[in-house]
Amino acid sequence: MSLLLCLVAGAVSFYVILYYGVFRGARYSSSVKLKGKTAIVTGFNVSELLTNTGSNTGIGKATALDLARRGARVILACRNKEKAETAAYDIRRETGNNQVVFMQLDLASLKSVRSFAENFLKTEPRLDLLINNAGVMGPGQTEDGFGMAFGVNHLGHFLLTNLLLERLQKCGPSRVVNVSALLHRLGSIDFPLLASKKDLVSGQSTWHNFQAYSSSKLCNVLFTRELANRLEGTSVTCYSLHPGVIYTELCRSMSLWQQLLLSPFAKLFFLDPEGGSQTTLHCALQEGIEPLSGRYFSSCALQQVGTRGRDDALAKKLWEVSERLTGL
Repeated sequence: MSLLLCLVAGAVSFYVILYYGVFRGARYSSSVKLKGKTAIVTGFNVSELLTNTGSNTGIGKATALDLARRGARVILACRNKEKAETAAYDIRRETGNNQVVFMQLDLASLKSVRSFAENFLKTEPRLDLLINNAGVMGPGQTEDGFGMAFGVNHLGHFLLTNLLLERLQKCGPSRVVNVSALLHRLGSIDFPLLASKKDLVSGQSTWHNFQAYSSSKLCNVLFTRELANRLEGTSVTCYSLHPGVIYTELCRSMSLWQQLLLSPFAKLFFLDPEGGSQTTLHCALQEGIEPLSGRYFSSCALQQVGTRGRDDALAKKLWEVSERLTGL
């Protein structure tokens, strides 16, 4: 019996050390208020905005909820009107902040991105925080014929940010936060392939989808780096980040039996949506990180990016190609 108790105690101790030392991540703590400020949080559809399983869960909603609690006017920019308005209602009810609204944005359509920007600039007098949170992994093409991950995760946000940049500058100090991922380290950019296929990969298999996602996350890091270079000396700063491994995000693309196998482990070790929003909030709100514009964060701390993510020539070329592809 004593041996069994020792084994149980050892297992519990190992879990506590592993969870709090490796998986849990840091928590962002600040009393900063945002009354009079306006923030946009993007989502491909409502499940992407809420990353990624419905209208009541996910890091996007956790981010919007925190910003609303601080008094910000929060724009939920996503595709599905009915579900997004339900999410906005939930946040308004929980926070008591009536300045949480939905504006339609489909990042898989450059036309929709331009329409959103036009509508926003006509109706909203200021923009202080642009949080490019949306991300997809899967097959298919955007309305403009680009690979889905490249089109939504990079091109849509690239165009959106550029269209809103003047407003961000007028309202400075302001910030752009791009949600990337640790998987950017596995990404690459084949410009000849991109020119011929309008995609970062050559196929639609599960492996190709994974590689396309990783490469789109590399694009997020490079976009942030080049954006910071171009904004140097202005009142706008930008940051990319890895939010951590989120249970809902990890299970999104898995089959039912894979989810059943992973679920016990994931619930024990991986971050919940609130935990997954902490580094986003750190990059959006932390005072004194302006000199770190263009850099990459994880667990609410500065982190080194992969080798390709530090390539300024690659970042500049991606920007120039993205300008052509979006018609800027």
